[in-house]
Amino acid sequence: MTVTALALSDWLSPSRPDALVCWHQRQPLMLQRLRQQVQQLCGVLLARPEPRWALCFDDSWQFTVGLLAALHAGKTPVIPGHCRPSLLQEQASAFDAVLTDCVLPPFCPQLTLDAAAHTCCEPLPAIAPDAQLVLFTSGSTGQPRQVTKPLACLDTEIQWLAALWGERLQDCCVVASVSHQHLYGLTFRIMLPMALGLPFVSSQLLYSEQLSALPVDGPLAFISSPAFLRRLDFSLTPPGCRLIVSAGGVLSDETAAAVATRWQLAVDEIYGSSETGVLAWRSRTDTHPLWQPFDGVKFSRHGQQRWLVRSPLIAENDGLLLDDKLEFAVSGGFQLCGRHDRVVKIEDKRVSLSEIERRLLAIAGIADAVALPISRYGRRAIGVVLVLHNEQDSDRLAQLKPQWKRELQRWLEPVAMPRFWRVVRLIPHNSQSKRAWPQIEELFNVAS
Repeated sequence: MTVTALALSDWLSPSRPDALVCWHQRQPLMLQRLRQQVQQLCGVLLARPEPRWALCFDDSWQFTVGLLAALHAGKTPVIPGHCRPSLLQEQASAFDAVLTDCVLPPFCPQLTLDAAAHTCCEPLPAIAPDAQLVLFTSGSTGQPRQVTKPLACLDTEIQWLAALWGERLQDCCVVASVSHQHLYGLTFRIMLPMALGLPFVSSQLLYSEQLSALPVDGPLAFISSPAFLRRLDFSLTPPGCRLIVSAGGVLSDETAAAVATRWQLAVDEIYGSSETGVLAWRSRTDTHPLWQPFDGVKFSRHGQQRWLVRSPLIAENDGLLLDDKLEFAVSGGFQLCGRHDRVVKIEDKRVSLSEIERRLLAIAGIADAVALPISRYGRRAIGVVLVLHNEQDSDRLAQLKPQWKRELQRWLEPVAMPRFWRVVRLIPHNSQSKRAWPQIEELFNVAS
């Protein structure tokens, strides 16, 4: 049976009958209410001169209202990926104002949904055919990189997912442990249910207990990550799931098997990025299954070691060069074999090692810095090696480290905060004047 996916421009069509859209704080919210709130906020935005609006929301219902209102008002939604004030101020050149449900410093014009609550509900203007939104992702240089996404590409992506899972998703409620502020959460947590007419839960799941306590009757589609699935408390009664999706990192065989045993359901994984959209999928029905590219995704060699990918989801005509190392089988499926760049996955989040080094070098007293992932007891964390301007400061590390951490917390997500620290007179380099990684890694073999 073919499942039809609505284009984003048709989500609020007046011809659609009223239906459940969202469970918000245990209360059902309907399509008619979504239309009303979007119309009210759109009216406010139409009267405002700012063309680019950053969306900074913890709640997915309010995020959806903000996204749709901005698009119908002809504005460009900008999704920074977080709500941290320091980074928002640093990225302020990318947007002109903020829509938010958070308390932010007054560094630019800001609006909340409450500000539009008493506006008249005028008919919504159509969304422009060439509408697009902007996201941010970690770049290999350490600077957050803007990614422009035409809505047409996002609609095509949902059509692919509907063709793959549409029948399984019928009558499901979508719940997620990932944020809508990133493309994976935006696509699977909001766009997929809205396009298929499925309800979603507005709050992000942070703990196993929240998953078990969901007040939703009927089957769930659970959008998650390897980190959350790895930490599941299997002593709790799991809700009924018809689909469990994992992305953001590679799911270990042990976690995949544990989840499959508990739910009697194989986990489905998605491979892709903010730049490329979805590229491939696989179902964990056996050990080390190959990734299967979506129809229309084409990989080609670029030089000796790199792969170029072209896809209808990629706006660039020349395609994009991948940072992942791929190994293809004769069947056309492939395995992932590491990365070329300096972006690593910590708890399934992309962490730029260059960004950490840049922030460290901005701290007074630090002359040089190198960051790297350190594996301890089956988990990864960030380790840093520092060279100080004043060698005598090495005797004051107990005082300095809390100061360094406070400064880094202004910029870095918790998973990117260094857990292991080493101070040396000189960072090891090899004869080609490049960092000598074996010697650097050896510094962390002694616990401290």
